[in-house]
Amino acid sequence: MSGIAFDQPMAVCVAPNGARKTHADHPAVPVTPQEVAEGAVRWREAGAAMLHLHVRDAQAGHVLDADLYAEATAAVRAAVGDDMVIQITTEAVGKYTAAEQMAVVRAVRPEAVSLAVRELIPDADHEQDAAAFLSEVVGWGCAPQYILYSAEDVARLHDLRRRGIIPGNRMNVLFVLGRYSRNQDSDPRDLLPFLERWDPAADGPFSVCAFGRREGACVLAAGALAGHARVGFENNTLRADGSSAADNADLVAQVAEGARLLGRRVASAEDIRRLMAPL
Repeated sequence: MSGIAFDQPMAVCVAPNGARKTHADHPAVPVTPQEVAEGAVRWREAGAAMLHLHVRDAQAGHVLDADLYAEATAAVRAAVGDDMVIQITTEAVGKYTAAEQMAVVRAVRPEAVSLAVRELIPDADHEQDAAAFLSEVVGWGCAPQYILYSAEDVARLHDLRRRGIIPGNRMNVLFVLGRYSRNQDSDPRDLLPFLERWDPAADGPFSVCAFGRREGACVLAAGALAGHARVGFENNTLRADGSSAADNADLVAQVAEGARLLGRRVASAEDIRRLMAPL
């Protein structure tokens, strides 16, 4: 971890809905573009300068749809301007192929995109298409974030970079803690195997997301080690004390306050754009 500026701003990304949750899970889960836009104002005020964006179809189901992404992006921009980085998801949820994931990114041309390496490049047969796609994405200035679920995923990402499948000198990653733990109840110690194989100074910035009431503790453990946070109803609807959060803003505010106690300024959208810029 040498060479890392531990006083650099801490990015807080809000993941307000995910692919599955609806109003039945929590009344404050935003489903429509307008609900996302209205929420963005509160989330930004609470400290989130980045939005991990999912869109839903007319039945509130997960969908990768360029027109809906454009509608939601326009609504968010009308609400908060450029004060939030908008990152679209390519999550497959078992229904989209790698080719379909790449197609929606090409159609939307977002400023940032999250990509699960296991989905985009599941095997060697997908490497050539992924390499061309990632080179194209980085070329137009989009910031990819690679989603990793285990230390083995980290090792594979390094191998893909060494062989030129992943472009650039530094990568921006999201470590998903506790995805396969019992009851998806994450623990801050879940971060350790990832960091054994990741050097932020050499490899690039890392963020963390987690499940359950210790979500805040997990992302603040990352923050104490120069990492960044993604929080929200996608993975968790509980405050640190176990009570139900009123809104995504509750979870963002907890982490923003924790970042300040760590001595880290909460990052602005411009800070995050500089942090995530492909190199």
